[in-house]
Amino acid sequence: MTVVANTAAPPVKKDPYVIGPDGTPLTLKDLPPTSTKRWVIRRKAEVVAAVRGGLLTLEEACERYTLTVEEFLSWQKAIDQFGLPGLRATRVQQYR
Repeated sequence: MTVVANTAAPPVKKDPYVIGPDGTPLTLKDLPPTSTKRWVIRRKAEVVAAVRGGLLTLEEACERYTLTVEEFLSWQKAIDQFGLPGLRATRVQQYR
């Protein structure tokens, strides 16, 4: 009787990810740095996508980026109502 050894490689554990605003996978490593001071549209959208996808909780995101819950929720509402252009800091009066 011949015994065949299981030579299959163990499953590779991949980092959890969500789909980012541009359609690419977004992991914790891909999120904006915690020292971010200049919030451009892409960075705001990435943080919102991470929270919506379960990569971060709302509390973790607010603590990590020193955001208020109201500020984060305003980003989320802007995306829901106007898409990415709603996250612009300039010409806000057109979107609100």
